[in-house]
Amino acid sequence: MAKEIERKFLVSGKRWRLSADAGVSIRQGYLATMDDRSLRVRAYGDGHACLTLKIGQTSLSRDEYEFDIDPAVAEEMLGQAIGTVVEKVRYKVEHKGFTWEVDVYGGRYGGLVVAEVELKSETDKPDIPDWVGREVTGDFRYSNQAMALSEGALRSFHEPQSQSG
Repeated sequence: MAKEIERKFLVSGKRWRLSADAGVSIRQGYLATMDDRSLRVRAYGDGHACLTLKIGQTSLSRDEYEFDIDPAVAEEMLGQAIGTVVEKVRYKVEHKGFTWEVDVYGGRYGGLVVAEVELKSETDKPDIPDWVGREVTGDFRYSNQAMALSEGALRSFHEPQSQSG
């Protein structure tokens, strides 16, 4: 069984870009959702696609099953998605032994920048980079599922961007 253990934070400033890779665009939609599970489809700008089932109600750790699928099938599925198809560009940033994924959202959530760090265990204590702002782990409003389903609308959803940073 695969486990997803991650913490999520808002991003403050743009210093993260100094260490980021080129990024990949992602379009994702939800095909089915319940309180404790979701089935989503993702189409990546690099030509691959996947179907992901997540099960669990805790904010830090959930069971996750991911399967590669044909990109054309993913596009068909996105056309059947519930709510809004979420658009973002994901960048990877290495920082002191951990890989941070920084998502820069487009579309209706343009301006939102969120960083996630995947952990090997719930007791891992990653060093928090100086460009990371407020932690939002467990705040359902910042989940892609909530954004796609327009639940818990985010009014002021991002940390102020400093001019220097």
